[in-house]
Amino acid sequence: MALRVFTNPDCLRHDPGPDHPETPARLRVLLSALGRDPAIEVVEAGPGPRAALLAVHADGYLRSLEAMSARGGGALFLDTILNDASWAAVLGATGAAIAAVEHALAGRGNAFAAVRPPGHHALAGKGMGFCLTNNVVVAARHAQAAGRWRVLIVDWDVHHGNGTQALIQSDAAVRYVSLHQHPWYPGTGMAEERGVGNIFNVPRGPGKAPSLYVDDLWAAIVAATTEWTPGLVLVSAGFDAMRGDPLGGFTLEPGHYADLTTRVRERLPGVPIVGMLEGGYIPTRLAEGALAHLAALA
Repeated sequence: MALRVFTNPDCLRHDPGPDHPETPARLRVLLSALGRDPAIEVVEAGPGPRAALLAVHADGYLRSLEAMSARGGGALFLDTILNDASWAAVLGATGAAIAAVEHALAGRGNAFAAVRPPGHHALAGKGMGFCLTNNVVVAARHAQAAGRWRVLIVDWDVHHGNGTQALIQSDAAVRYVSLHQHPWYPGTGMAEERGVGNIFNVPRGPGKAPSLYVDDLWAAIVAATTEWTPGLVLVSAGFDAMRGDPLGGFTLEPGHYADLTTRVRERLPGVPIVGMLEGGYIPTRLAEGALAHLAALA
């Protein structure tokens, strides 16, 4: 059975501008690579419902995004920029994320949501760091509404998912494990930030051996899942922790994502896993990392 990757064409239409690193080419190159892989089936999901976003984000904030996009776009916050298709991309990413979760929860296999803009910096009422809405938390809340109350979120993007942590840190049913560069944007994610015991941050400096990053992230995943088994694993799958990425200083290669994915599958047998695209700013490298992750998911 082919691994299903869910996407939406409007995710390609969101465009922060020609000099912005979060370019449509990130997703376009990935989808092209996926289309050449016979082990992967790319599925077009419809737009997601506003109710799914309201489970995470303030209504006034969502209305402001929709209105700004309808006006043709603009700068929401520093480097977080909308165009006239950005609201459609938000709904498309939401739909793909929900479709991937529903596929996995139905027992049809692991899945991946190839979406943009990324999401893990988005707060309840504020977008930042290229992110407008928090795709992984929207997915987690949808899973909880479907009865999978315990959710593990593993975030290996090179930047700390401050939005994800803020949105779930008081919910003991969701555990968040994040490996990220520090000091680095957005400046959050210290190891002592524990929420209600459900936050497992792994801040590390740049330029270290890949084995340090992999082993330290794995130790945190083990700690988070000791005497605690989730009903769903969500991966905030950013690939900007790869060697050479212009927005990070980590040294991972595609095989390290495959290794981590395999370890999670073996530790939590039978628990569905859904990956969600986050960062990664060299499109060809992003595609290489994602394909390694997907091969291990399958």
